Amino acid sequence: MNLIVGLGNPEERYRYNRHNVGFMVVDSLLDDLSCVLVNKSNFRGNLHKCSNTLLLKPLTFMNLSGSSVRAVSDYFKPENIVVIHDDLDLPFGTIKFKFGGGNGGHNGLKSIDEHIGKEYFRVRVGIGKPKNKDFIIAHVLSDFSAVQKENLDKIIKNAKEASIALLKDSLANVSQKYSLKAPKET
Repeated sequence: MNLIVGLGNPEERYRYNRHNVGFMVVDSLLDDLSCVLVNKSNFRGNLHKCSNTLLLKPLTFMNLSGSSVRAVSDYFKPENIVVIHDDLDLPFGTIKFKFGGGNGGHNGLKSIDEHIGKEYFRVRVGIGKPKNKDFIIAHVLSDFSAVQKENLDKIIKNAKEASIALLKDSLANVSQKYSLKAPKET
C-alpha cells in the first residue's frame, strides 16, 4: 500500500488558493483513477483507496495535517508516502522533488514531520513568493493570478504523473523526467 497526500485547507473559500495546490493534484488523480471512499472519523480527512494506493486530503487545516497523515499511516502502514505541497521558495510553476530533509518553514510539512518523521517523498510545487515578507500569508491564501491559471492545468498534470511515478521509479529518474522550470510571464 502507498499513500499520496495533497496538502491544503478544507473550506470552500480556500479551494483555488495557492496553498491548496496539493488538494488540486489529488482531485485530478481522483478524476483519473477508480477509487472508493474509505473514510473513518479518526482519519480526519477524505481518504480514497485506488487499487494499492491511498489518496488523502487532510481536513484538519494545513497547520495540523500531520495528525491526519499519522492516523492513516498507523492504520494502513504504507510502504511509501508522497506529500504534494506548495513551495514559496520556488518560482510559480516550478516542480521539484526530494526525499526527507527540512520543511522550509512550511507549516503543513512541520506538522507531518512532528507526527511521522521526515522520511517521505515531497512533490514541491512552486507558487513564488511576494517581495515583501509581510504579505506571505495573504499570498498563499489567495487564488492564482489569471496568467498563472493559464499554466495551472499543465502543472497539476505534471505533479499528478510524478506522484504516481515516485511509487514505481527512483527519485533521480522522476526528477529527470518530471521536474519543471517556471513558465514565462507568470
